Amino acid sequence: MKRGWPFAFYLFYFAAAVFIQPNFVVYLQRLDFSGAQIGVLTGMIPLIIMVGAPLWTGLADASNLHRLIMSLTIVVAIVTASLFPLVNSFALIMPLVILYALFAAPIIPFADSTTMALLAEDQVLYGRVRLGGTIGWGGVALLAGPIIGAYGIRWAFWGFAAFMIFTLLISQKLSYAKKPRLESMKGSLSKLLIDKRWALFLALAFVAGIAFTIVNSFLFPYMEELNINSTTRYIALTISTISELPILFFANHLLKRFKAYGLLVMATAITGIRLLLYAALNFQAGILAFQFLNAMTFPLFLVAGVTYANEISPEGMKSTAQGLLGAMVTGFGAAVGGLTGGLLIEAIGGQGLFLMAGIFTLVSVLLLSLVKRSPRYSQVQGVG
Repeated sequence: MKRGWPFAFYLFYFAAAVFIQPNFVVYLQRLDFSGAQIGVLTGMIPLIIMVGAPLWTGLADASNLHRLIMSLTIVVAIVTASLFPLVNSFALIMPLVILYALFAAPIIPFADSTTMALLAEDQVLYGRVRLGGTIGWGGVALLAGPIIGAYGIRWAFWGFAAFMIFTLLISQKLSYAKKPRLESMKGSLSKLLIDKRWALFLALAFVAGIAFTIVNSFLFPYMEELNINSTTRYIALTISTISELPILFFANHLLKRFKAYGLLVMATAITGIRLLLYAALNFQAGILAFQFLNAMTFPLFLVAGVTYANEISPEGMKSTAQGLLGAMVTGFGAAVGGLTGGLLIEAIGGQGLFLMAGIFTLVSVLLLSLVKRSPRYSQVQGVG
């Protein structure tokens, strides 16, 4: 039953996220915000996450107050999300965005670290626990689409808040390994970051964060640009979610076969190809078909990233390591993706945005692969 609580946590958290995440840019567009304003807001969220995730997780590791800090962050995320539909000006939405991003930042890193601690010797089974999030996202997507279509986009925020209340209750059942701190948080973090494996890992996570943000934040606006309705957009989300199920269930076999870092490279490269396909075949049937590629992109990167971060981080810094990964993917990388995406979709449209993002992703993966194969990098002992 212990594994059931993290499974349920992921289920309800991502059931909440499916209301708000794909619709945020659409909501801003309907408020007639400019491309620059949308870029600032979508770019600001990940930048705050980049600071907030390691800040909260590092504080929790240092103080052993994981449950208290996690509960606080969830409560503030619920309150701020509920306030979004009540304001409609850029000046009022900006502080809400700052608060929401700062307090929502560590929620998944906390869940990931407690799940990995719980699994202990069976950490390759992380994907099976994380299936809860896939089921929550895909199952509730079928509910969220009709609700938002019938009652308006404000329900994207209120639906999120409702499901996050259940997430808060379940979070009280999660357990955390309490370990004495032998070093200061600053000193041990510096020790972690000088590891060359972390430098390359975080660079790849940055590229992946840009690519995932383009898909997650701008696919709905792109589909709306193509006159694809709300219900069909959520059908697209359901297709992508269903595709994740076998990957997450059998991820332990993939990890044994290709190793964590190999899967990271594979997932990022396939994301680049997916972006190019969206640009090349920009009609409803094409976009729905390419949603099946999601199986080999974000979920694969997620399992491999959490596993690799856990592998190369020292004891006592497991939550901090997951926070750093989250900060780079949903922080710095997503900030660049959100800012440039907001500007480019207004300037050259969705097709141009996805084309440029696909080219950037594939070129970056190639360059990072060349760095890893270089003689200077291979001198690092234990490179995975």
